[in-house]
Amino acid sequence: MDHEVAIVGAGFSGLGIAIELKRHGLDDFVIVDQRADIGGVWLANTYPGIAVDIPSASYSFSYEPNPDWSRVFAPGAELKRYADHCADKYGLRPHLRLGTRVERARWDEAARLWRLATPSGEITARFLITANGVLHQPKRPDIPGLDDFAGKVMHTAEWDASHDLSGRRVGLIGTGASALQVIPRIAAEVGRLHVYQRTAIWVAPKPDFRVPRPVRRLFRAVPATQRAVRAVTNAVVELFLVTGITQNRRYPFVVRVIERVCRAHLRRQVPDPELRRALTPTYGFGCKRPSMSSTYYPAFLRGNVELVTAGIERITPKGVRTADGREQEFDTLILGTGFKVIEPDNLPPYPITGRDGVDLGEHWARERYHAYEGTSVPQAPNLWMLMGPYSFTGYSWFGMIEYQSTHVLRCLTEARRRGATRVQVRQEADDRFFRDMLRRAKGTAFYNNNCASSNSYYFDASGDAPLLRPTSTLQALRRSRRFRLDDYSFTR
Repeated sequence: MDHEVAIVGAGFSGLGIAIELKRHGLDDFVIVDQRADIGGVWLANTYPGIAVDIPSASYSFSYEPNPDWSRVFAPGAELKRYADHCADKYGLRPHLRLGTRVERARWDEAARLWRLATPSGEITARFLITANGVLHQPKRPDIPGLDDFAGKVMHTAEWDASHDLSGRRVGLIGTGASALQVIPRIAAEVGRLHVYQRTAIWVAPKPDFRVPRPVRRLFRAVPATQRAVRAVTNAVVELFLVTGITQNRRYPFVVRVIERVCRAHLRRQVPDPELRRALTPTYGFGCKRPSMSSTYYPAFLRGNVELVTAGIERITPKGVRTADGREQEFDTLILGTGFKVIEPDNLPPYPITGRDGVDLGEHWARERYHAYEGTSVPQAPNLWMLMGPYSFTGYSWFGMIEYQSTHVLRCLTEARRRGATRVQVRQEADDRFFRDMLRRAKGTAFYNNNCASSNSYYFDASGDAPLLRPTSTLQALRRSRRFRLDDYSFTR
């Protein structure tokens, strides 16, 4: 056996669980990632305007605050530097095995360990922790003719900084969270920009501004001040996003207030009623990933920017032809079409074969996506996922990492105490948790706020919404500390 624990993914999830392993005295682990560096999405995504979409004070580990965020909503490059800082401070570099793609993971029942197949050879580990996230496989739109386009094509998650957009005719497909950040940044640079919108997005005003140096010095000198700011931002996000969405049936007025704020924001920034109508969502807030921007709407007021709402019929060698018969010619096509999310080849992102030869992706496709406390399944002993079905609480990625890490470390610590080589969640515990999630989901915005027309990645092929855990972050954290260890079987 090569290692006691193998972690797949060197983004913040992988770094976070690695830090917790070291804190608990489990030093025999490896962090495997297919990229040449750490950082996950903050390494891969470098498009113009990339930044966090929740306040920076909340977007960090609670035990490792960063007093040096330059803005209320930090730009992407600062998140990459924060990842490097965490890896260095907590001594994670020696555990990294970068440039190594996991092609398959297979549970070996006889040896009671996981076998990871990589191009450079097999890695074996007693315990496997997947920290791949979900927003890491760019999704190309299923539009006829895309491969025939003669100009430059690039996805926002695969940005080519060497491609100069100055003066070019650009078509951008999609109006999701990434496009919302890209469009204002390139609108002044390109010659012409046509934005193809399938579904309008809810946009709230974004109070983004530089954090003054005296404030940053105060955060560094008196960390309690930054913790207080974090507590406030956490509470605001938890109230308006988590509570409003996950408890929509009980507190519908929360989402109604947000919708009024968003509509007022749109009215203030877009005086043209026809354009305003085209930019107004036809579904309720919360059905799709909510976004914030104070520069998105004004971009459409520029003379060189046009919003196109007619459906795309096909991509031609020269440009885009829409269902109304119009064809626009472009030099460059930008795909702001997001990522694969709840799909068999993304969750999990590589084949995972558990006990009795069960393929986890195929199992979920048949039996619906669910995992005990969002992290483990009976079909795969000694495996925990840091982004399993019903795991993300919605207020901060780091909140999810920390409560999931607490769950995993309780299991690993107990396994060590008992000398167990096999840890498996019981089927009845998994079934009980899934029933609870389905019951709670009935009260969310997903099923109470006219989501049918939203084209949301929150929903899977079964009509479930397993990406988001329908509880508060505090409830999830409390459960990670108090779940019954007897929900697992620990065997030698």
